[in-house]
Amino acid sequence: MPLHPAKRLVLHVDMDAFFAAVEEREDPGLKGRPVIVGADPKGGRGRGIVATCNYEARRYGLHSAMPISIAFRKCPRGVYLRPRFGLYVQASRRVMVLLAGRADVLEPAGLDEAYLDVSSRGTYEAALELARGIQAEIRSQEGLSCSIGLGPNKLVAKIASDHKKPGGITVVIDKRVREFLDPKGVWALRGVGPKTREHLAAMGLKSVAQLREVPVERLVREFGKFGSYLWRQARGEDERAVDPFHEAKSIGREHTFEEDTKDRRLVEETLLDCVREVHQEMISEGHWCRTLTVKVRFAGYETHSRQRTLRLATGSLAQLERGALALAEPFLGQRAFRLVGFSAGTLAPPEDLLPLEQP
Repeated sequence: MPLHPAKRLVLHVDMDAFFAAVEEREDPGLKGRPVIVGADPKGGRGRGIVATCNYEARRYGLHSAMPISIAFRKCPRGVYLRPRFGLYVQASRRVMVLLAGRADVLEPAGLDEAYLDVSSRGTYEAALELARGIQAEIRSQEGLSCSIGLGPNKLVAKIASDHKKPGGITVVIDKRVREFLDPKGVWALRGVGPKTREHLAAMGLKSVAQLREVPVERLVREFGKFGSYLWRQARGEDERAVDPFHEAKSIGREHTFEEDTKDRRLVEETLLDCVREVHQEMISEGHWCRTLTVKVRFAGYETHSRQRTLRLATGSLAQLERGALALAEPFLGQRAFRLVGFSAGTLAPPEDLLPLEQP
């Protein structure tokens, strides 16, 4: 069998149902049972969402971001657990250390996923052996499962890692990229959320193959600059480097009230609870932040957000609390709140965060 050399080899390692898997590892009695990590379902009256769930729960039609009340109706006998982010951060750190030792360049993309540039391996066959070794090490050292995609760039590697979940490895060599992508739904591409998916469906475009046949000029008319990005993705093109200094994703928490409320004190205290949880995770990961965002949702699902970018990064809880309350102030006393949330962005270690301008 001939070898398949490549100038560029990228792995995407995606931990399978990470939060739920860590909980199962901590409590072996959960094995084989539907495990849902998220809000308290309160017997079907809860108003939060599912953070993640294991594959047993997914057989009942559950998925991340599903309202917890619907999840409970679909799977009333599931095990519902509140998130323990400190536990997940510790497990993530150990996995990332393991991956860093196997990569030419490592780019963490969240607690449960990372890109690895492994181009020094030279061939897809050698990179595949590395992927198998990574899976085995994570299983033996952490008792956790991961799925891995291997391709010529980050886009293809990420889509490939989702192709055979859980515990799969999918290899897409350069000359098979279009063959691999064509049957995929357009939602597999980066940046295609519900609204873009609806727009594409209205154009009669549901698969990547269909999207690839559309002239770039039409996509630009429909979607602006994002249209040309869609056109390139449909061809499997992605020039992004695996970047160890890639900006970390924001860390956020939000709370859905059991009943819509106009109680200013309750809204403020709930917002501050979100801020404290964000701060705890932020500091545990060794990050400071520069961007603060407050999100509110009124009765009727009308949603708004306000954001502030600090001149200097901060790791101060008091500063985050003051900033969050200031951002929320214009919304308070207006209407009944359904949800309030806070997120910290532009995350990096303190030594990497220089001021936007010199003081």
